[in-house]
Amino acid sequence: MSKRITIDPITRIEGHLRIDCDVDGGRVKKAWSSGQMWRGVELILLGRDPRDAWAITQRICGVCTTVHAIASVRAVENALKLEVPLNAQYIRNLITLAHAVHDHIVHFYHLSALDWVDVTSALKADPDKTASLAEGLSSWSLNNKHEMRKTHERLKGFVGGGQLGIFTNGYWGHPAMKLPPEVNLLAVAHYLQALEVQRKANKIVSILGSKTPHIQNLAVGGVANPIATDSQSVLTVERLMAIKGWIDELSDFVKNVYLVDVAAVGAFYADWTKYGAGVTNYLSVPDLPLDTKGTQFLMPGGYIEGGDVSKFKPIKSFEDDFWGKGVEESVKHSWYDYSNQKPLHPYQGETKPNYTDFQDAGKYSWLKSPTFHGKPAQVGPLANVLCMFAAGHEPTRKYATAALDLVSTLAKTKVGIDALHSTIGRHAARAVRCAVMVDMLTDQWSALVGNIAKGDTKTFNAPTFPKGEVMGVGFHEAPRGALSHWVVIDNGKIKNYQCVVPSTWNACPRNEKDEPGPYEASLLDNPIADPEKPLEVLRTVHSFDPCIACAIHLTDKENDTSVSVKVV
Repeated sequence: MSKRITIDPITRIEGHLRIDCDVDGGRVKKAWSSGQMWRGVELILLGRDPRDAWAITQRICGVCTTVHAIASVRAVENALKLEVPLNAQYIRNLITLAHAVHDHIVHFYHLSALDWVDVTSALKADPDKTASLAEGLSSWSLNNKHEMRKTHERLKGFVGGGQLGIFTNGYWGHPAMKLPPEVNLLAVAHYLQALEVQRKANKIVSILGSKTPHIQNLAVGGVANPIATDSQSVLTVERLMAIKGWIDELSDFVKNVYLVDVAAVGAFYADWTKYGAGVTNYLSVPDLPLDTKGTQFLMPGGYIEGGDVSKFKPIKSFEDDFWGKGVEESVKHSWYDYSNQKPLHPYQGETKPNYTDFQDAGKYSWLKSPTFHGKPAQVGPLANVLCMFAAGHEPTRKYATAALDLVSTLAKTKVGIDALHSTIGRHAARAVRCAVMVDMLTDQWSALVGNIAKGDTKTFNAPTFPKGEVMGVGFHEAPRGALSHWVVIDNGKIKNYQCVVPSTWNACPRNEKDEPGPYEASLLDNPIADPEKPLEVLRTVHSFDPCIACAIHLTDKENDTSVSVKVV
């Protein structure tokens, strides 16, 4: 018997997302992904000074603030053909890397791990056995008996007080939960430890970006970080040494806890390598510029069609026509109108809202539907890791191989790179990317310090705006995937502005050809053990780390209900 499941809103994400599924025979047969709010920032920017855009666009989101700021200044710089001082590139790279490491740690432990970890089961664990298990997996200093006993007592305190506190409202005891009590306790311990560790990454962003969220140091043409060795009021060697200490602490946690935990979860849930692949056209963009013109990048990007890494095609720069001419957005199933109703390139993009209520076969989302050369594409850490792997990026190959080997050892069966095309594979790819990025943090820190040692302290080139019309694109491989800002400037003012964000690529409704977006396609054939508790839907959707818009909160004043699941 067919049933309709509506989860509205999906929680443990940023923004307001609704997911509908038709379920028959315990499997998802059709899915709809609906962004339930209107962004509208593009209209706010019209007629403004392009130098202000970065400060406004990072208000799109309360989580992804830094990434929009970076993409925005790059778009204006690209339009002006403006070079950026080397120190500014290194500082920007450090900010975006630290932001991404923070984001990935928070995503796994605090947003999605509870889809796989049964917190109440951890009460049955023997803390000493948990410590022995943990110490056998890694050298992390907090994997000892004292920490596991302390976590066990703390968890008992939550339950004994009649509530689970931060763990309230989980689907505890769900038949899809598989982890043994000791592994569940270990995961809870690392969940709590990660709350402290993620702060170290944010400290790096705060020092280099002046504050977080919503950094204040960017400028079209560089950064506003004066560099000196003899003043405490600017970026000094002392501050840079503090940053290096936090980088080392992050590296220890990512390599000895995060990467290991994801491998352990993957081994216990090896069956989830069969679910959630969805769209296997993968798109990523190069990032971490190493020169003043943005033509050399530490992180490669490109496109893989149909999941075949041998078909990888690189994207080499902001000027690459393969990238620049490949992006379009459709609104056939979105609550917008276009003048000619056909897909538009972002430079010609329009933002004309037209709300019609939810229509299964019509318009049902505030998200547009992007395509790359006419096809839907998945973006995010999985796309990024596969593209870097295909490009022969040695650090990515090293950590991907190590992670898959550990999963194979724990699962007692060979697990190859094809397993990454899945729900659990997205988590593995994110952990691999995080390990690569903590090494890149060290690399970029050394590059900045080395350049300052040569006597170069320049951080800004002043922009000049020509008469007439110019246009540019800025992209960034953000934590959730390929982000791009597209700007048209006319006589020094913004004439058009469009943001094509990672969760637009992944959470989009059906496109002009009625092809499902990545969320929708990834849910097809997912198992559903209990339609009243659709944990499996959350697992797949959370694996993308949805970020729909900025800090939307929903509450029902009459029933005090923030989430509802309807089964019809």
